[in-house]
Amino acid sequence: MNPHLTVLTLAVDDLERAVAFYRDGLGWPTKGIIGTEFENGAVAFFDLQPGLKLGLWPRKSLAADANLPLQARSATEFSMGQNVGSTQEVDACMARAARAGATIVKGAQPTFYGGYAGHFQDPDGHVWEVVFNPGLASL
Repeated sequence: MNPHLTVLTLAVDDLERAVAFYRDGLGWPTKGIIGTEFENGAVAFFDLQPGLKLGLWPRKSLAADANLPLQARSATEFSMGQNVGSTQEVDACMARAARAGATIVKGAQPTFYGGYAGHFQDPDGHVWEVVFNPGLASL
């Protein structure tokens, strides 16, 4: 199996609210919600980097598509990270997320490996880490 991701899909409770958070709050570009004409088809996509998109899909639709029962969400099952170029960028990203309605769960601070990072949750509880890691190239 080729370990090449093209879409990372997050299950959300309220698609319009989630789109507003990422589009209006974080400033990420999207064409908006598409697929509303299909049962369980409404979805929104955001370009993250060349070849990778973030999809937002209602939780009930994802469960139906995967033929799994709808389950309670858990913030500790999965996290996403964005490596940025400086501690100042971490602070700026964290502040923007907070203004957009994110819950700051761990304020930005020095890390044990010589970096600097903070964590926030989006309105659906998904955990994001914003990090400056001098050992990794900024993406």
